[in-house]
Amino acid sequence: MESITFKIHNDITQLPTTWNQVATDNAFLQTQYLSVLEESAPVNMQCFYISIYEKEEHIGVALAQYLEVGKLESFGDRENCLKTKIRNFVFRNFASHVLFLGNNMITGQNGYAFNKAIDFKHISDVLVQCSDEIIAYFKKQNITIHIVSFKDFYQHCSEELKKYDFGKMYDFNVQPNMIFELHSDWKTESDYVAAFSKKYRDQYKRSHKKIEGIDEKELSYEEIVAHEERIYELYHHVAKNAPFNTFFLAKHHFSTFKKQCGNQFKLYGYFLEGNLVGFHTLLLNGETLETYFLGYDDHIQKEKMLYLNMLYNMTKFGIENGFKKIIFGRTALEIKSSIGAQPVMMSGFIFHSNKLINKYIGKIFEKLEPSVAWQQRHPFK
Repeated sequence: MESITFKIHNDITQLPTTWNQVATDNAFLQTQYLSVLEESAPVNMQCFYISIYEKEEHIGVALAQYLEVGKLESFGDRENCLKTKIRNFVFRNFASHVLFLGNNMITGQNGYAFNKAIDFKHISDVLVQCSDEIIAYFKKQNITIHIVSFKDFYQHCSEELKKYDFGKMYDFNVQPNMIFELHSDWKTESDYVAAFSKKYRDQYKRSHKKIEGIDEKELSYEEIVAHEERIYELYHHVAKNAPFNTFFLAKHHFSTFKKQCGNQFKLYGYFLEGNLVGFHTLLLNGETLETYFLGYDDHIQKEKMLYLNMLYNMTKFGIENGFKKIIFGRTALEIKSSIGAQPVMMSGFIFHSNKLINKYIGKIFEKLEPSVAWQQRHPFK
């Protein structure tokens, strides 16, 4: 690799025609999904799309996101304690302008893709150079980027990147990504349920008994539009009650996703007596099924075990449609492990533009990052 260059775009109409050929293995980097971000990104987010070249050949793509965290009305309302108030003060005053190299809206290594083998030194070099150029872009607008974060790397990638410029940054592990590697001999939901130990087979039966009276239905684009206000209300309730948030989706995000991605994006509604009481979403990403945002009425969820049934339904879809694994993300770890998902540690890298703050970034991060105690479940015989 003699000459690596890159070009940063802030509008998907500027992307080279070869973009999707390079990003072919990751739906979260293809133009259909990037169009969703372009049309319905969170109000405090600006996206940058990076084309990477070796000489004249287009060999890589990457995504960066700028977040103006100070625009948020709330970082999450679940934990109203002194630690949370201190964390919110720090974020508003010392971390309100954040640059992510990667996708802060999802869990997984979705920040870049190459169509040929690239060594980690070149990956490190180009990602750091991209961040420098975007920092300079904002500096011209009199905006100081406080924090730069390179997001979500699997452990072997993280270890390799640390040998180069990433080794100068603070590397962190937050909650693991819950990933369900589906058994190749499971062809139906019955095969999956048969693999449970008695305790978890009983849990499955109990949850299915509880949800009686609720109808599940995949919604078309027109139906998503018709229910958009309620869908957003259910999503926003769950999002606001998370321990910590750096963004909230735009109100028309889900209809935009369906419009741009068609059958690759699926939204399932849960109806009680004709009223929408919950929904979950999926993105079909090659042999991987990606779970996306969901929402529910809290009272119905507790009474009907709605969330657990959503997890079972996502798993059923993955099995019956031949997916190899399901990415469940990094929330609700214990209940996800109870249906078969396993924790996979992922690393990120972070630095602060203030040298004094950056010197203590590790200690600060440990104090501010919400910690979650959980017990891993082992549901299979």
